[in-house]
Amino acid sequence: MTEVLPLNNSHLPLKLRLEDYLRLDEAGAFEEYRKTELIEGEIFFMNAQHRPHAVIKSRLHVRIAAALAALGHGWEAVVEGSIAIPPHNSPEPDIVVTSEPDGKGLIPLDSVKLIIEVSDATLTFDTKRKLAMYARNGVPEYWVVDVNARVIHQMWAPVDDAYAESRDIAFGERLTAATIPTLSVDTSAL
Repeated sequence: MTEVLPLNNSHLPLKLRLEDYLRLDEAGAFEEYRKTELIEGEIFFMNAQHRPHAVIKSRLHVRIAAALAALGHGWEAVVEGSIAIPPHNSPEPDIVVTSEPDGKGLIPLDSVKLIIEVSDATLTFDTKRKLAMYARNGVPEYWVVDVNARVIHQMWAPVDDAYAESRDIAFGERLTAATIPTLSVDTSAL
């Protein structure tokens, strides 16, 4: 059945659906762009990661992975794993803590416990657009690591397009997750 749409005299943006984005990716449409992600139906090219970003992400991943292994909950920290957030999102955060690291396809949203974005050049995008997307889709906890200010913005308790609770942790302080019992990370070497 054909849907009847009202007459429109202005241009309307078209939001790409997750399944169409994945088809385009499988067909090689983004090969010359290296890495992309789908945010609110728009395709974004991802910049190269310079050393400060890459080193902080690597060090943080090692610490979180070790802390999760010690907890024994079966959760795992995955680096640059794409998440399925239908109908219009497939972000690729720097680190995602999931209860389903194995399997085919994208990481399912309902398995996500924590998302971490490391920001040196993308702070505004990560603290505005991505924050709203993650909160709106019920991601329990979100950290934005501000490389330049040397602080981690920790947010939890998603409500609509925001997080009701937050705190800032300076590099060097111990960071304790708000939503993962007993997960604590030393940030002194970041």
